[in-house]
Amino acid sequence: MPEPVSFPQDRTCPYHPPTAYQPLREDRPLSRVTLFDGRSVWVVTGHAEARALLADDRLSADRTRAAFPMPTARFRGLANRRTALLGADDPEHAVQRRMLIPAFTLKRTAALRPRIQETVDRLIDDMVARGPGAELVSAFALPLPSMVICALLGVPYADHEFFEAQSRRLLRGPDASDVEEARDLINGYLRELILRKRAEPGEGLLDELVQQRLATGELDVEELVSLAAILLIAGHETTANMISLGTFTLLNHPEQLAELRADPALLPAAVEELMRYLSIADGMLRVAREPVEVGGVVVRPDDGVVFATSVINRDDAVYPDPDVLDWHRPARHHVAFGFGIHQCLGQNLARAEMEIALGTLFARLPGLRLAAPPEEIAFKPGDTIQGMLELPATW
Repeated sequence: MPEPVSFPQDRTCPYHPPTAYQPLREDRPLSRVTLFDGRSVWVVTGHAEARALLADDRLSADRTRAAFPMPTARFRGLANRRTALLGADDPEHAVQRRMLIPAFTLKRTAALRPRIQETVDRLIDDMVARGPGAELVSAFALPLPSMVICALLGVPYADHEFFEAQSRRLLRGPDASDVEEARDLINGYLRELILRKRAEPGEGLLDELVQQRLATGELDVEELVSLAAILLIAGHETTANMISLGTFTLLNHPEQLAELRADPALLPAAVEELMRYLSIADGMLRVAREPVEVGGVVVRPDDGVVFATSVINRDDAVYPDPDVLDWHRPARHHVAFGFGIHQCLGQNLARAEMEIALGTLFARLPGLRLAAPPEEIAFKPGDTIQGMLELPATW
């Protein structure tokens, strides 16, 4: 038997799966990988099998389970407390999700589009006034989703430097203690904010939850803190990475970018294909509660299961020529937003932000180009959400 591939690994190109995952692509739909501590777990790489398992309640997302797979040493800093939504199983998960669904419907997202557009225009105006030239992560890709999620939740954007810094530590801290401290600082901040909102209600989703759920006893303060933390962190980190990496990818695909500029009606399809192609949340985790047979193998109780999203979304049985960026293909069934009960709650908002951000950026700055050779621009390691660490550009 060949030596198992270690997981996770860094990408050699920010928009392609790690080259070391090639054996996984050749050995679909399930195989074995080795985690940092030597533990062997199942890795899912087949598209059909991934969707089946992500919808199977015999697999648990509860990180407090003793057998839950830990992809890195620092991840253990997130394992000793229950996590709302992403780390909850039904029926608890269903209760939490039902509370939040009304805030993330297509109708609510459509109502936010003018505000998103105004924010994008203002950020680009500021770059143009200072330019030409900007570092697009700090000037554009990060502040946009931070401003949007703050407005949606009712979190003061004046505090963005604090929660952005702690989010970075939480997702990329050097060790478990750093991750735990960042989590505690974010939770402490949100706890104080929620208590202030209980005394002086404002506008925002957190205010609604305080008035409608906390006041009635449906949620206690710590449950609401956990929900708020997930929404705040996921609401800006994932979209910021998609905007920065999506921009980098389009600038490295000039023919596709020219087509998109010529026909902005292609934007929704382009965003969907970028979601599939980039697969920034690479490595969803589960643990089996009961035996599950799939893809010719039996996943046994307490077996760890990793979903290699970047490989699943390039399954050539579903996406012909999967390594080609092509928004004329039907890409809607990708698993970049997950699948099943944990499918991303904010996917409508993420799509809207991506469409407006990319469409406006390339329309307003037709001469936009990288200000450094692509191979010299830093991007994130494979043990966190994928994206650009920086994106120097000019026009």
